[in-house]
Amino acid sequence: MGMLTEFKEFAMRGNVIDLAVGVVIGAAFGKIVTALVEKIIMPPLGLLIGKVDFSELAWTLSPARLGPDGKEIPAVVIGYGDFINTLIQFVIVAFAIFVVVKAINRLSRKKEAAPAAPAATPEDVLLLREIRDSLKK
Repeated sequence: MGMLTEFKEFAMRGNVIDLAVGVVIGAAFGKIVTALVEKIIMPPLGLLIGKVDFSELAWTLSPARLGPDGKEIPAVVIGYGDFINTLIQFVIVAFAIFVVVKAINRLSRKKEAAPAAPAATPEDVLLLREIRDSLKK
């Protein structure tokens, strides 16, 4: 029973729940970015480059052929176009996270940077300053 209680305390700790929420939101955000890249960003980019669909870019190492038994042996292909799409998605996600973190940092700095009221100078310091000033004269 002690291990079950300890696990419950661990699972209900704020950091674990925050992490779980972050993972779920991150997965949803990943789908949004994938759709953004594949459906909005890549078509105009492909048009600019010469009507190229990046997802179809590939390097064929061995073409498809018929085997001795009459069954088709699929082509051996390196699909670097999908890699380019994934790379662009990563850059977009990284930039979006950068912008969010930068905004959060800016907001937290503004809260911390609020000028505090200057502390009142202690009376003994004021008295010492008066003595110093009178000695200078």
